[in-house]
Amino acid sequence: MNLPQKHSVTGTNIFSVMSGLATQYNAINLSQGFPDFALDEHLSKLLYDAACSGYNQYAPMPGLPVLRQAIAKDFKNRYNITVDADTEITITPGATYAIYTAFTAILLPGDEVILLEPCYDSYLPNIEINGAKAIPVSLVAPDFSVDWNKVKNAISPKTKAIIINTPHNPTGAIWAKSDWDTLAEIVRNTNIIIISDEVYEQLIFDNEKHYSVLEHTELRERSFAIYSFGKVFNNTGWKIGYSIAPPKYTSAFRAIHQFLAFSVNTPGQYALAMHLESGLAGAVGKIMEQKRNDFISLMQNTLFTIHKPTKGSYFQVASYEKISDMGDLEFAKWLTINQGVATIPISSFYKDKKDDHLIRFCFAKKQETLLNAVDRLKRIG
Repeated sequence: MNLPQKHSVTGTNIFSVMSGLATQYNAINLSQGFPDFALDEHLSKLLYDAACSGYNQYAPMPGLPVLRQAIAKDFKNRYNITVDADTEITITPGATYAIYTAFTAILLPGDEVILLEPCYDSYLPNIEINGAKAIPVSLVAPDFSVDWNKVKNAISPKTKAIIINTPHNPTGAIWAKSDWDTLAEIVRNTNIIIISDEVYEQLIFDNEKHYSVLEHTELRERSFAIYSFGKVFNNTGWKIGYSIAPPKYTSAFRAIHQFLAFSVNTPGQYALAMHLESGLAGAVGKIMEQKRNDFISLMQNTLFTIHKPTKGSYFQVASYEKISDMGDLEFAKWLTINQGVATIPISSFYKDKKDDHLIRFCFAKKQETLLNAVDRLKRIG
């Protein structure tokens, strides 16, 4: 029996490949984006309490009302944005799921979606699974800013959506307010929908500000904004995220969601709601900024080159130009097998595997982990 190939990406994704190599060769895993330190004790206890208190059956399809209301309150406090908990917020089993569901809600075969590369690896297969075509536009290194003329030139009568990501994975670049204003000018008088991946929105460094699509009055009316509790509270394994979109878009989103997952684990939702309402949620951005600073300081004693410190996210991009002229995938595998540190090659974030000899480190780790990893990297050369 011949099974259909729904997208152009073949084989296991790069995160599974590199994490598998890390396990096989007992390497320190700075590849996949997950913290290796303990969860906030308050949040852990809330999860236990939720399970013991009977929050163990199906949650309502859009998500527990108490969590959606807590999110609405949180956005009012942090952004001064009014969000309707009933008609605009949907709880999902992770942000990657929410991105897929948003694409499925809007795309038809033959549509085109502009994506800015390098980009998170789920975007391309999500687009193609829905019968649409991805139109890549490369960001401008080394700051990975947007070339807006290229974006304009990529738009066609078939363009259904543009997906953006700030803070950016894998580079940590962030958008300024002027970027949103320019995007609004470009899509004005069109029916182009914006999918805004903002999962690292609370991991912003150097006193910079995260500008959300929800703050832009014009763009908000045509946008899905996607978020992740895993990135905010260092509990990626809980796989709980959410979408915020206008009521019409939310209805289309839920029409798909109800036949995919239907609902998200109830005790996790309740624990997150209580954590948000408690006021005890820590300032994760400051924690990650310190880890970034420590990592960059440690890396000065290696042969790797950091051209620009990341402004947000879990990740720092580095060049290995002083070490090898190998392709980045080959180098990442060599580094894992021979030096005991796993990373991600940046070429895996491009449709055409564009190779600029850059790799991505995840610094969302315990200090001990970072020290041990850099000790191994210092031995190179």
